[in-house]
Amino acid sequence: MTYTVRAYKGHGTENDFVVLPDLDAVLSLSPSLVRALCDRHAGIGADGVLRVVRTAAATEPDVRAQQGEAEYFMDYHNADGSIAEMCGNGVRVFARYLRQAGLISGDTGVATRGGVKSVRFLGAEADADVSVDMGPAVFRPESPVVEAIGLLGDYPAIAVELPNPHVVVELPDAATLAGLDLSRPPLVRPPLPEGQNVEFIVRTGPQQLLMRVHERGVGETRSCGTGICAAVAAAARELGPPEGEWLVDVPGGRCRVAWTATGSVILTGPAELVAELELSEDWLSSHR
Repeated sequence: MTYTVRAYKGHGTENDFVVLPDLDAVLSLSPSLVRALCDRHAGIGADGVLRVVRTAAATEPDVRAQQGEAEYFMDYHNADGSIAEMCGNGVRVFARYLRQAGLISGDTGVATRGGVKSVRFLGAEADADVSVDMGPAVFRPESPVVEAIGLLGDYPAIAVELPNPHVVVELPDAATLAGLDLSRPPLVRPPLPEGQNVEFIVRTGPQQLLMRVHERGVGETRSCGTGICAAVAAAARELGPPEGEWLVDVPGGRCRVAWTATGSVILTGPAELVAELELSEDWLSSHR
């Protein structure tokens, strides 16, 4: 048996990914292969796959148009094989891989389906935090209500695009948050046309949140970077122009969120590569 394809395992606040270098986009990354890679029993196990592709080799014209600003494209796939616009934890892990692989030497731009994201390393060490400019949060016109196992009745929500679609629900206390059963998708009425991630938050301080999330195409995850930013945007909406950092605690750790003078949201948190693997060509062939 020969081993020809290399992969890496990484995470950002325990939102975990398979990083798959495929610079010239020669690997057929089918939904079935993504599901097999993300399978926690028969595969590597992850919330999603980050394929590393040269932007010039991307098949999507909107992505290829970003090659003047970003040499590498984060081709992100959810664990169920579906494609997502962006991933805030994933883009930090993606950039960590680029740096550790010697493909970049420092701060960089990363092409995504949600546009180019600027990434900054806050130190040379492998465990130093990474910041990413997520762009502006956009409040959507929908006013959904959310029902979930463990909640009594419906809760109003705020719809936010960043650029993934999010629905943010504020709960009264940590006990209510802890009592949620997110093994099934929350019921959102009306649902957003492209589906949604659902964030449940509790305020634990003037600019501090506790959060759990059910991700579209994945299920409950230990963290969600775009969701953390959407949660802060929703929580800060009635407070006027936000100042200083917000802290968001998720089951997998803590991230920090701040705004630039131009209204972009900056997400800062850890990004770690934990393993390097060789994939069997026979196994790959059987899941394509």
